[in-house]
Amino acid sequence: PFFQQMSDSGVQILEFNPVNPLLSRKEWSLNQRDHRKLLIVDGHTAFLGGINISGVYSGGSFRFGSKAKPEAGADPGLAWRDTDLQLQGPVVAEFQKLFLATWEQQKGAPLAEKNYFPQPERKGRELVRAIGSSPDDAFSLIYATLLSAISSAEVSVNITNAYFAPDPQLLDALEGAARRGVSVTLILPSQTDSWLVFHAGRNYYERLLRAGVKIYERRGVILHSKTALIDGVWATVGSTNLDWRSFLHNYELNAVVLGPDFGQQVQAMFDKDLAESDAITLEAWQRRALDLRLMEWFARVWEYWL
Repeated sequence: PFFQQMSDSGVQILEFNPVNPLLSRKEWSLNQRDHRKLLIVDGHTAFLGGINISGVYSGGSFRFGSKAKPEAGADPGLAWRDTDLQLQGPVVAEFQKLFLATWEQQKGAPLAEKNYFPQPERKGRELVRAIGSSPDDAFSLIYATLLSAISSAEVSVNITNAYFAPDPQLLDALEGAARRGVSVTLILPSQTDSWLVFHAGRNYYERLLRAGVKIYERRGVILHSKTALIDGVWATVGSTNLDWRSFLHNYELNAVVLGPDFGQQVQAMFDKDLAESDAITLEAWQRRALDLRLMEWFARVWEYWL
């Protein structure tokens, strides 16, 4: 109904890879999803990250979380913890190109004739890169960039992520960094709206803990952020989860920001979440209940398709 309401008001709408293949304007794919969250205003300002446009968020997104609805599959009293990034400067044109390319690929109706690429103005001191990924690409550029950053880390790797079901390369990169003396810290959810991904990721806790990776679970919220900070100067914020779906099946979008000033902001946010998280120790994890182990095993069988 809201699609029709917006269309009646003059909003141009394109349904990405519709559930009904008969409604698809291009080649239909069962497993492809557009997971990107992108808002561009007048070609000057871009917003991106993990925040969806949803009633789940509308109650209080600006208070470091919003109340989850009962149908979200988690405790209805919990808030959602998410992160978005507002950007200005030449990089906005790169996000605009990605939006327009998707509109064209999905055979959208001709857009209104506007100036979608105003003269860019230099803003701030950080170097910012827009990175999009698509299942049609030979490999995920976001994934490759993250692996490269982790493999090059010298001091610290701080990751906050909502859905953690890593593939072998990511596991090796995290383990390798920890074993060469890099401080590797993960903040992951303690509760979730997707229990299969949740337990699939927990299946790897023992392996990572043995390698020296520090794992924390954020309490009191539904964690939905997707951020990483390497050595305090390389940061990324976007829509990409650390799971097979994001790396192989979804259209995703991240920004990479290079610079110590923004790195300090991301670190402060990370520290705030860390203070509200519980540490997972190897000794305690090895004593977890049998039913949890069985759920982890079952979820891991399906992790590629989650």
